[in-house]
Amino acid sequence: MRILDRYTLLEFAGPFAFCVLGFTVILLSGLLFELTDLIFVKNVAATTVGRMLLYKIPGMMVLTLPIAMLFSTLLALGRLSQDSELKIMRSSGIAYRRIMIPVIVAGLLVSGLTYVANERVVPWSNHEFQNTLRIIIFQDGLPAVQENVFFRGGEDRYFYIGNVNTKTNKLEHVMVYELTKSPFPRIITAKTGVYQDNNWFLTNGILQELDEQGFVNQEASFAEMTIITEDQAEVFLGNQKTTDEMNREELRAHIERFQRGGLRVRSFVVDYHLKLALPLASFIFGLFGAPLSLYSKGGKSFGIAVSLVATFIYYVLTSVSRSLGVNGVLPPVLAAWLTNGVFALIGGFMLVRSDKL
Repeated sequence: MRILDRYTLLEFAGPFAFCVLGFTVILLSGLLFELTDLIFVKNVAATTVGRMLLYKIPGMMVLTLPIAMLFSTLLALGRLSQDSELKIMRSSGIAYRRIMIPVIVAGLLVSGLTYVANERVVPWSNHEFQNTLRIIIFQDGLPAVQENVFFRGGEDRYFYIGNVNTKTNKLEHVMVYELTKSPFPRIITAKTGVYQDNNWFLTNGILQELDEQGFVNQEASFAEMTIITEDQAEVFLGNQKTTDEMNREELRAHIERFQRGGLRVRSFVVDYHLKLALPLASFIFGLFGAPLSLYSKGGKSFGIAVSLVATFIYYVLTSVSRSLGVNGVLPPVLAAWLTNGVFALIGGFMLVRSDKL
């Protein structure tokens, strides 16, 4: 069995490495096409654009791992099935389920590697990429504040911008979260606002102060309010972070901080659970693809076609379930794990029935 396991893994390893490299190059080529405008339109140095491409490699490789896992599983086991090698192994008394174990274990290992990369490497590289882009935008004189991102604007102050109107340079749905000596913060919300130099000019808003039990102790509306931040660069060049720029620990800290203030951050809760669910896609695709390879009748063309269709369905379902979770239709945990559950059930069912084919 050790010889057969090594043989199966060697058959799997070649297509896997090729797919990871190939899909990463394709994604980088698409990004390079977009970043080329920075060189010719905004006169950004080619070395800066090259550094930005390097920053995106970890995130793109992580995206390609599940696709490569499914493609190489179908290709490797499909080739063994096409050449009747699986039938010979089966006639020797080895169950199909046992033959597929090395590939499924490889999927689990790839998922573990993906999770570690998503926690330690990808958030940092994404943050460096976004910061470089923010510096370029900031130097161009355009608003660099991003939508749907919490960021620090002082020692004990956090900002949230719901929408940025690039035509009028106005900020819409602004929330300011100020930590106080009380266990609960002071919350300022405004319909619109403008950022100039170190000043935030907020209009049509409400200020709320909470007591020690979390109830509103004082509430007042205002037509205009000005908040001065300590450093202009502090807002643009380091404190803004999307969920892609945070690991699970950082994101959880943000969620807990704003939930204590009574804020609904459902989208962040869903993304928090997705940071664990998505890395398991490689294992799920291994579990799904291994028994599916027994149905292969068209060799490589079958593997390519099924990989594309299954990957498309997986990410569409993930996007839909995330949207349902963000809008409160599904609980956040269910929204994050629904697609994995569907594919795991289908894969597990096919695996159980594999010896009956």
